[in-house]
Amino acid sequence: MMIAAALSGCGGRPRLESTARLTVVRDEATLPPPNRTDLTAADRPSLIGPLDTIQIDVFNVPELSREMQVDASGRISMPLVGTIDARGKAAEELARLIEAALRGRYVRNPEVTINIKSSVSQVVTIDGQVVEPGLYPVTNQMTLMRAVASAKGLSEFARADDIVILRTVDGRKMAGLYNMDAIRRGAYADPAIYANDVIVVGDSPQRRLFRDFVSLSPLLAAPLIAFLQ
Repeated sequence: MMIAAALSGCGGRPRLESTARLTVVRDEATLPPPNRTDLTAADRPSLIGPLDTIQIDVFNVPELSREMQVDASGRISMPLVGTIDARGKAAEELARLIEAALRGRYVRNPEVTINIKSSVSQVVTIDGQVVEPGLYPVTNQMTLMRAVASAKGLSEFARADDIVILRTVDGRKMAGLYNMDAIRRGAYADPAIYANDVIVVGDSPQRRLFRDFVSLSPLLAAPLIAFLQ
């Protein structure tokens, strides 16, 4: 995969040289924001996410049929069913989970259908070594630190220096490698997060794209930014 990377310079620090995997482009310190088209792209038309509105119909049990909104953590709650994690699931998949929960609880041979009535597209995907990976709504002024906090924080053995943000800008795939410890120290700003971003914490194929430079991370004054081609 051919990659063009960007790194901001800092006086007294060694200049990073291009490699076969990364072509260094200087004077860039953060991922650029997406444009309107990137933000409105339909990235998950058939999956249920936080704050979506769904219609649940239980055949011959009208008192259990209802319209409801998925909560901000991606869960729903129903009588006789309890709480179910709906985030990232197709409507049919969630229907089968509800049927399984109802079976044996005074509902014989339950038949459940689900329709997604309205879908909230303003979400960020958080994956990898966080406590609760999944889809999360993008709020005003969301940053990387706040996004990770919304996923209940890093898991016990997470690597705070290996966080990749994937983003589409002007139709092109981009990635940035960030170090949360450096952000906490004030080495550079906590980057803004936008709808449709994907945040991957810890070891991943996306992070391994940067392996030629990860060993230099103590010397880096800014994130590594890359175009993925």
